[in-house]
Amino acid sequence: MPSLRHARAQIAPRARGFRRVRRWWVGVAGAVLLGGLVVPVADAAGPAVVSGGRLDWGIKASFQSYVTGPIAQGSWSLTGGADTVGSEQFRFPSAQGSYDAGSGALSAAFTGGVHFLGHRQSNGVYQLDLAISRPSVRISGRGGTLYADMSSKDKDTGKVTTSRQVPLAKLALGGVDTRGVTGARLTLSNVPATLTSQGARAFAGYYTAGTVLDPVSLSVDLHPKPAVTRSVKPSPSATPQAPGHFADGAVDWGVRRTFREYVTGDIAQGSWQLAGGAKEGGALFRFGAGTGTYDAARHTLDARFSGSVRFLGMKGADGAYGLDLTIGGVRVTVAGGKGTLYANGRPFVTFPAQLAPKDGLLSVREAPATLTAQGAGAFGGLYTAGTAMDPLTLSIALDPAATLPALPDIGSAPVTTPPPSGTPPTPPTARPQPVASSRSGGSSGVTVAVAAGCAVLVAALATVWSVRRRRHAPAGGAPSAGDDRDSGAPHGD
Repeated sequence: MPSLRHARAQIAPRARGFRRVRRWWVGVAGAVLLGGLVVPVADAAGPAVVSGGRLDWGIKASFQSYVTGPIAQGSWSLTGGADTVGSEQFRFPSAQGSYDAGSGALSAAFTGGVHFLGHRQSNGVYQLDLAISRPSVRISGRGGTLYADMSSKDKDTGKVTTSRQVPLAKLALGGVDTRGVTGARLTLSNVPATLTSQGARAFAGYYTAGTVLDPVSLSVDLHPKPAVTRSVKPSPSATPQAPGHFADGAVDWGVRRTFREYVTGDIAQGSWQLAGGAKEGGALFRFGAGTGTYDAARHTLDARFSGSVRFLGMKGADGAYGLDLTIGGVRVTVAGGKGTLYANGRPFVTFPAQLAPKDGLLSVREAPATLTAQGAGAFGGLYTAGTAMDPLTLSIALDPAATLPALPDIGSAPVTTPPPSGTPPTPPTARPQPVASSRSGGSSGVTVAVAAGCAVLVAALATVWSVRRRRHAPAGGAPSAGDDRDSGAPHGD
C-alpha cells in the first residue's frame, strides 16, 4: 500500500494528472461572484433572523481527487444531513444565525459534515483521517471567515486533533456590499476562499496557509422577527398513550447517495416522487407518522411509518420507465441490538440499534445501514447484499410532549444546477432597470451579491469558471457499490 511519504513525493504544482485549465471572465464589478443584484436602499432594515439555507463548498477539488485516487485509495462519506450538489461540491444545510441590513454583517451556522479516509494500513487504521463539519460563515465589511469543526490526524506523527469552529478559510468579497438587504433571502456565489494558518494546521499539514481553496456559495433565508420556539405540552384532556405504545415517530433515510445521483444523472435522466406524507430534507427522505410498540424491559421495537418515495428513470419512447422503484410501507423492528427496516413487505436493510430513551425520545442516530439480499433484489442487480447504504436515523416520541428532530432545511432559494464539467458558463448580461425610490429625492443603489426575492436583477458581475475533471464516475454512469473517484496527489494549485 503506498504510504504518505510516497504521496508527498507526488506533490508538485504541475503534478501529472492535476493540470487544470482555468479560464477567467472578468466582469464590470471586479468581484469574483456570480449573480450580482442591485438593491435600492431606501430605509435600512433592522436585524433579521437567519433560519433555513445552505452552504455549497467543494473544500478543495484536488484533495477530493487525491483521497479517492490510486495513491490514497480512500473515500469520503457525508454526515448530519449533508448532501452533494453538482460535480464537486458538498451541501451543508439548515442555516441559523443573524443578519444586520445596516452594517451588512452576516453570521450563519450550517449543519452536516464530510469525512475523508485514505491510506488504509494492514491493521485497518487509516493514515489519512480528516473530518470537516458544522461550517459557519461570518461576514463583516468587505470580507469574511469560514469556520468549521475539524478532526484530523497529522500525516507525519499520526496525532489526532479535534477542534471546534476553527477559522478555516478567509473569504474575499471584493467590492461587494452586503448592506441593505430587505428581501426574503441573501445569496453569495463563488466567493474566493484561501486557507488560514489555523486551517492549515487543522488540515493535518497537507496544505500551507494561503492555499487557494474551492469557492464558497451560500443562500440563507431572512426573517424580520426572531423565531419563537415554544415547548409543546400535552393537553390535559389528551388521551394518554397505552403503556408501551406511541403515536409519533419518523425514519430519516436517503437510501443511497450514488443511487440518487444515478437516477438524476445523464443516463437515467429521472427523478423521484414523494407520496403518502413522505417529506424530503436535503439528503434525507422522511417516513413519518410512526405508530407501534416499544418494550423497555426487552429493548424491542415494532413500528410502522407512512409515506413512500418512487424513483423513476430511463424513460422509453412509449413512456414506460426502465427504472421504477418504490420504497414504501416502511416498518422498523429492533431486537437484540439489531434493527431491520422493511419496505414493501421485505427486509430491506439492517442496522445496529441500541435503544436508550432520553427526555421522552427514543432515537438511533445515523446508524450505518447494510443492504439485505431481499433489498438487493429490489435494485435489479445494481447492488449486492452487504452493500453499505446511507446511514439511517430513527426517532420515536414515547412522550407526547417530545419533539422529533427537524429535517435538514436548504432554504427557499431556487436550486440551480451547475453547467456540465468542461463547459464554460455564459457571463450574465442583465441590464439595470429603473426602480422607484420610496424616499423623496431619489435613492442610491448599493451593489450586492444577494437574491432578495423582490429585488431587481440589474448588473453583471464577474464569473469564475474552473475546468475540472468530475470527481464522480462518468456522468450518469451506473452506481456501483464502491464510490471510485479521480486520482492524483494534493497540491496547492
